[in-house]
Parts: sequence; C-alpha cells; structure tokens
Amino acid sequence: MNVEHAVLLTAGGVGAGLTGSMAGLASLVSYPVLLATGIPPVAANMTNTVALLASAVGAGAGARRELRGQGRRIARLSVLAVAGGLTGALLLMWTPSAAFERIVPGLIVLGALALLFRGPVRDWYLRPGWRPPVNLAVFLIAIYGGYFGAAAGVLLLAVLVVAVTEPFAVTNAVKSVVLGAANLVAAALYAVTGPVHWTAAALLAAGCLVGSGIGPALVRRTPERPLRTAIAVAALCLATYLWWRAG
Repeated sequence: MNVEHAVLLTAGGVGAGLTGSMAGLASLVSYPVLLATGIPPVAANMTNTVALLASAVGAGAGARRELRGQGRRIARLSVLAVAGGLTGALLLMWTPSAAFERIVPGLIVLGALALLFRGPVRDWYLRPGWRPPVNLAVFLIAIYGGYFGAAAGVLLLAVLVVAVTEPFAVTNAVKSVVLGAANLVAAALYAVTGPVHWTAAALLAAGCLVGSGIGPALVRRTPERPLRTAIAVAALCLATYLWWRAG
C-alpha cells in the first residue's frame, strides 16, 4: 500500500460516505477505488462491505434528529436486513455472480423510476386491495446488498419512499441504518472467511465516516424533488454501466 493508494482510498471513502448517506450509492465510488488500487474483484467486494459499515455509523450519528422515534421501525426492518444480508453473503461465497449481475441493472432501473415517479407509484401502492409487502421487499434487497451491493441503498430508499409518507430526510436516515444492519452481518462473515484487505478497508472506512457524517446535514437542507431526481439519474447511469459490463 503506497502513499498514493492511501490518499486515493481515504478521499474515495469521503466521497462514498457522502453519496451513500445522501443517495444510497456509496459503492458507485468505493468499489472502483478499491479496484484502482489493484485489489481483485471478489476481495474488493468483500473489503468494500466491511469498510462501508463506517458509512452507516456516520450517517446514523449525523441524522440523530431524523431518527428520533424510529427505534421500533428500525429494529423490525433491521431483523429482516440481517437475515437477508447473511443470505446474500452466503450466496456470494457459494455461487458465481455472473447470472445475478445480469438482473441487477433492471432492479436499479425500477428503483430509479420509483424515485422519479414517487407520487403515482405511491398512489398505486396505497390503493385498497392487495399490495406487495414491504417486509418482503426489504428482505430481498438485503439479500442483494449482502451479495453484490451496488445501489442497494437506492432500492431500499425507493421502497421506503413509496410505502411511507414522511419527510425525505427521515426516510433516507432510516435507509442508511437498516442497510448498515445488512452490511454488518455480511461484513462479519467476510471478516472471518473472506480475503478482506484490512489496510484498504481501514483507510476507506476512515473517509466514509467523515463523508457520511456530513451527508445527513446536506439532505436536511436540500429540496426533496431535485435530490430525488439527482439520485434517480445517478442510478440510471449506474444501471447503464452495469448492463454494458454484464453484456
């Protein structure tokens, strides 16, 4: 680990913490940074999951105001996230990722569209009659988060935005903490069994802690509609890139 790589990882961590706490797109920054330092893809994925725990810690600390009164809700969703994150981590260790990577762009596009058209989608979801259960969606997204992770925060944010009527900053804060629970169990498994690059993880985590602590304050001060639009556009760009790479 040379000085240039150390600086790149720390700065990348700050960027990942900001994008993660504001938009759920931390891996859009952190994973390419890990690859740029020469870490192989599987090790980079596992190292990334470990490092991004710091993003959840920083986001939770920075969003204390938004998280007041959300304890029971976070506990319920976190149980689902832990179960899904563990399932996803085990799948990553036991199965090839090629097939799963092909459906990821479509999932991200759906999440982006839900953010862009939150009003009509929420009206559809809240209409009388049967509707897809939020708990199942959270569990499935946590599986994806533990397995691959790119834009898992966007998917979770999209589900929560549609299912609950509340300030966007509150939804975003809950998303960060619940996603951290999914990452926690996957990171613990990788720490014991996987090829985690610990120096890189520590440097990336230090930057993430700083960036994610700043993110909630920016969300609090940013108008909701432009922020949702920016997140959705970034997610669509990521989906396009992942579709191109999978092809």
